[in-house]
Amino acid sequence: MSSTVCALAIAVQAGIPVLTWGPPGVGKTASITKLADVLEIPLEVVLASIREPSDFSGLPVIGEEGVRMEPPAWAYRLARAGKGLLFLDEISTAPPAVQSALLRVVLERVVGDLALPAGVSVVASANPPEQAVGGWDLSAPLANRFCHLFWALDTFSWVNGMLSGWSMSDLPHLASSWEDSVSEKEVLVASFIRHRPHLLLQVPKDEAQVGKAWPSPRSWSMTARLLAAAETVRAEEDVVASLIGGCIGEGACLEFLSWRRELDLPDPEEVLANPAYLVLPDRGDLAFAILSSVINAAVGSLTEERWSAAWCVLARALDSGKKDIAAVAAKKLAAARKPELSLPQNELKEFAPLLQKGGLM
Repeated sequence: MSSTVCALAIAVQAGIPVLTWGPPGVGKTASITKLADVLEIPLEVVLASIREPSDFSGLPVIGEEGVRMEPPAWAYRLARAGKGLLFLDEISTAPPAVQSALLRVVLERVVGDLALPAGVSVVASANPPEQAVGGWDLSAPLANRFCHLFWALDTFSWVNGMLSGWSMSDLPHLASSWEDSVSEKEVLVASFIRHRPHLLLQVPKDEAQVGKAWPSPRSWSMTARLLAAAETVRAEEDVVASLIGGCIGEGACLEFLSWRRELDLPDPEEVLANPAYLVLPDRGDLAFAILSSVINAAVGSLTEERWSAAWCVLARALDSGKKDIAAVAAKKLAAARKPELSLPQNELKEFAPLLQKGGLM
């Protein structure tokens, strides 16, 4: 199975909208159809190029309670099933008005006045504009809602498929608990953005690139979820790179992956068990990542012992001159306090004015 198909399977199960790019005839539609079969979920194929805006925003129907926006039959079928795959084919040949109507469908899974269940994933397919008859570049708002995967023709895989059949027997399946590590990946992403703040939002100036992947707060959030999902199934590095690059673009992806390889973060549980042994590095981004991961772990399972240990960690951060970084982590820890947890007087002295000002004390 190709890395692109593996990345597609992970993104679909993680609920991240995917846009597959590639020339006609390379198997995009066939792979998506097969994927739905393997995952045992209903598939609804909607040819975006021949649809009207009302096919996604709904048709106005007068009822007893006023005018409602009635969705099409395929939306009702997905809603009744409770799960499924909505496949928007030939999206790059959908006119701008239809692309605008797709905004809520892709991001919020809302069709007309009908909200689709969380178990419904969205996948679109597109040919490059120069290879599509009457093609348009995607608008920036629509493009930034997708993880963009580029379909490369793998000759060996195609020959093997012709001879042995097209199998997806080794398809990765996400465990039900995969979202448990999302907050950890959000800490990682936030630490990187603190290190490289200019990469939080970079809308391309080139019109052709606007319709592809680029960094934004939304696409960084998608990146964190995909990192968690990929880690759950121990995806290969090329799959991880495809998923991240598909959200934030190749340039930002290379910087993020290079930064992540340089990290050597301690286990937050070990730090909470022995806070007195923590030595924070001089690099601000590494110190921020360590403190954020430790506080995130403490908040995830907050007991009296872990609460006290977390404040000890923050006190050590103050002693090492990391006051600004420690203040950010202290706000999150204080906001998670339970009524039965006592305030640590010694460790809290330095943070008291800040927390009182924020209404957390």
